[in-house]
Amino acid sequence: MLIFEHSRDERTNKAQLPRGEVALDDLPEAQRRSSALGLPQASEMDVVRHYTRLSQQNFSIDTHFYPLGSCTMKYNPRGANEAAMLPGLLNRHPETPARFSQGIFSVLHELQEMLADICGMHAVSLAPAAGAQGEYAGVAMIRAYHKAHGNHERDEIIVPDSAHGTNPATASMGGFRTVEIRTKPDGDIDLESLEEALSERTAGLMITNPSTLGLFERGIKEIADKVHAAGGLLYYDGANLNAILGKVRPGEMGFDVMHFNLHKTFSTPHGGGGPGAGPVGVSERLLPFAPVPLVARDADGGYFLEYERERPQSIGRMTAFPANIGVLLRAYAYIRMAGREGMERIAEHAVLNSNYLLEKLRPHYQVAFPGRRAMHEFILTLEDLAKSDAHVSAMDVAKRMLDFGVHAPTAYFPLSVPECFLVEPTESEAKEILDHFAGVLAAIREEVDVDPDKIKNAPYTLPVKRLDDVRAAKELDLAWDGERKAAV
Repeated sequence: MLIFEHSRDERTNKAQLPRGEVALDDLPEAQRRSSALGLPQASEMDVVRHYTRLSQQNFSIDTHFYPLGSCTMKYNPRGANEAAMLPGLLNRHPETPARFSQGIFSVLHELQEMLADICGMHAVSLAPAAGAQGEYAGVAMIRAYHKAHGNHERDEIIVPDSAHGTNPATASMGGFRTVEIRTKPDGDIDLESLEEALSERTAGLMITNPSTLGLFERGIKEIADKVHAAGGLLYYDGANLNAILGKVRPGEMGFDVMHFNLHKTFSTPHGGGGPGAGPVGVSERLLPFAPVPLVARDADGGYFLEYERERPQSIGRMTAFPANIGVLLRAYAYIRMAGREGMERIAEHAVLNSNYLLEKLRPHYQVAFPGRRAMHEFILTLEDLAKSDAHVSAMDVAKRMLDFGVHAPTAYFPLSVPECFLVEPTESEAKEILDHFAGVLAAIREEVDVDPDKIKNAPYTLPVKRLDDVRAAKELDLAWDGERKAAV
């Protein structure tokens, strides 16, 4: 039910009206409304109950286990929010002069150094305002590096078939042609396919390690050596960094550039299109091309922002203002709370939870890579159910899970695994939650044999049934025109 449908003539909430008289004399007549706004007439209780009810119909990390593979939907400590909401930080204007910004600059400078240390990179720029923007900045730096060295023929970026979908898209936006290489049946990159793809046109290779298959790429050093020998650079997609915190550093694996998904690894708000932050880490040879500003320190210990004047080879600014500081502060607080020891425990618990859940589900579902130990996420393939007489697909099972109050894993990604379920429990879930999740999936598996139609018609308990995914995403209808419309 929409708030407009709660509307009743003459029902108002006068206690919430603006205090005092509103002067309209300065507004030109032509800019004044000639008709009513058309807002719903509702009491305070109507409004509070309506929006509270809506919020309770959502699945969220605050209310449900959110096992979305490659997305790391983990708990965000409220202490990090409180730190970012301190009045002195919250009320700071982004154009405050440097001499009045030494405190915040010192925090950002420390965050740059902490992220660089965590990932073994030479330096970090906090400038990109989202993971996708950080990814684009990384590719732009690769382009700038080759241009600066006269490598104008290098116009290809290699990506494995297990890459995130954003990787080929970002390479294309950066002006490169994407060359796809194969992964082997065991999930590692096919080195023969890589060697066939490498050439004098290779600008770089973009990969995630652990990969979207939930596996650590065992040949990473050999891969790095081959790409570097061919004159290319290595790009690290930081999406799965959660699995290796404190254990393995991308810089030590041979990566030249990377982006951080602070919302995945460092527990800042996730989803909804922002606000976000996607810092980039660089090797020493790519530092001149890093996006500005960088927070620097002078000989007297003071902090200042470096722009194009100090860094003429930089790819430039990513946004109008220096960075999305509110998000960076949350990541800073999270890292400080966890500490160096905590970084390792995050990875250990994420991998432990993943493998525990994998073993709980192995008797009930087909594991995509049964001979490999999972990292922080693992893949089930429901192809056997889809091809059985029951014809139950991964999407059917995902929809049925909602009836149990359980959010479904990522379905149908990565594309290389048929009827794919990508499950990521993260480190912040307790054993009881994992046991319940496994129990739900086991119960649904039994339903497949007994009453498959029950699964194929799910969900039954939600306000809407199955939507037309394409129409729901592409034909948004968000404006009230006075008529109730059936859900698509």
